[in-house]
Amino acid sequence: MTDPTRRLRAVNALRSAPLLAVLALLPWSSIGAQQTAGPSADPAPADLTFTRDVAPILQQNCQVCHQPGAIGPMSLMTYEDVRRYARRISRLVEAGDMPPYQYDSDVGIQQLKEDWRMSDDEIQTIVDWVALGSPEGDPADMPAPIEWPDPAEFRLADRFGEPDVVVASAPYDVPEVGQDRWWRPTTPVGVNETRCIKAIETKPSVVGRAVAHHANSSLEVAGERAGRLSEYALGKVGEIVPEGACRRLPANADVVWDIHYWPNGVEVDDDQVEVGIWLHPEDYEGTYDQSLTLYFLQGGRGYDIPPHGTLMTQGFHSFDSPVRIDSWQPHGHTRLVAMSIEILRKNGRREMVSMVSNWSALWHHSHIYEDDVAPLLEVGDQLILTGWYDNTANNRYNPDPDQWVGIGDRTADEMSHAWIAVTHLDEEGMEKIKADRAARLISEQPDRDDR
Repeated sequence: MTDPTRRLRAVNALRSAPLLAVLALLPWSSIGAQQTAGPSADPAPADLTFTRDVAPILQQNCQVCHQPGAIGPMSLMTYEDVRRYARRISRLVEAGDMPPYQYDSDVGIQQLKEDWRMSDDEIQTIVDWVALGSPEGDPADMPAPIEWPDPAEFRLADRFGEPDVVVASAPYDVPEVGQDRWWRPTTPVGVNETRCIKAIETKPSVVGRAVAHHANSSLEVAGERAGRLSEYALGKVGEIVPEGACRRLPANADVVWDIHYWPNGVEVDDDQVEVGIWLHPEDYEGTYDQSLTLYFLQGGRGYDIPPHGTLMTQGFHSFDSPVRIDSWQPHGHTRLVAMSIEILRKNGRREMVSMVSNWSALWHHSHIYEDDVAPLLEVGDQLILTGWYDNTANNRYNPDPDQWVGIGDRTADEMSHAWIAVTHLDEEGMEKIKADRAARLISEQPDRDDR
């Protein structure tokens, strides 16, 4: 059984079944052309083999998508499978296109939770093995097969057990062919006391994953809005609230759904989307509240991209109390190609936090920062969100560069925002986090006698 972090990956394979139609149209031999990495100058080791060195890497990083019946366009379960596509695999992993986790490795914060990226050593092992002619090795070295998870299960159950609460949307019939559809039912949560949420995962049905473009959920109490519950888009795993923070589930709340269905050649009757909620114990209160909010870029309020044109747009956001940024998730459609998040400090210093320069609408990732590096903003600091759009033929995901593209909810339209999870602190909380981080840095230094 592989570890929980790896297991979270591409049951995405089945979760993101709408990708099949798009992936089938992509020129696989050219993927990676926009982002290339230079080959190692060192000679390849002479004794690399598939069974001993490469197969374990594929098990941990690739096979969950690349197995019969999953989203990958080819199976990578056996030596014969992999040998056939060896050169293509080498190009894709060296370019950073596979595994599909769009996050720049040389800009900003690199310590992330649920990070899908291969290590440099893993990438180099595959590249070197292919350069050696892809030798098989001793079949006795082949690792035992992995028992892959049931795609109908909640993926975070590996870590937290079964959800404490599961809320399902009312059924909806999705036609085989048609325009984008939106389904906005309301469902009671069934919890009669206010609780703090530990984690959340939105799960379309197995067959519905072919047509569920996104599924957002908000909370209402007695008809009054009570905050955002969660957000789901293609490829997303879920949301994990940091220890000490509380995303509140109010007593007697209802879930108000905003489900975007995209007819994609599969007729789905009585489809339902579920959201699983893991709760802290009843006596857990959390020191500070956390919220998940859609932060617009200025273009998110309205813009047009001309045929064969490009666009850059920005958004600026500040806070009336100190905050910690827990996660950042860019959002757009097929013309968005890059997005960044920066901090403009009140003293004028500008800091890059994160950058995605090869963004793809096929995979939406909530980039969750490790606790000790999650960005801290004082009152007076500003977030700068920047998005870049490409409506030309150079954009490999662009379905039609001859069209004008404007802001809108349809798959053919564009969007310009980021989902950001924020823990709202006070001055005392900010100073405590800084002191704790400084103490850990000191404790990690070697003793003077050991130097």
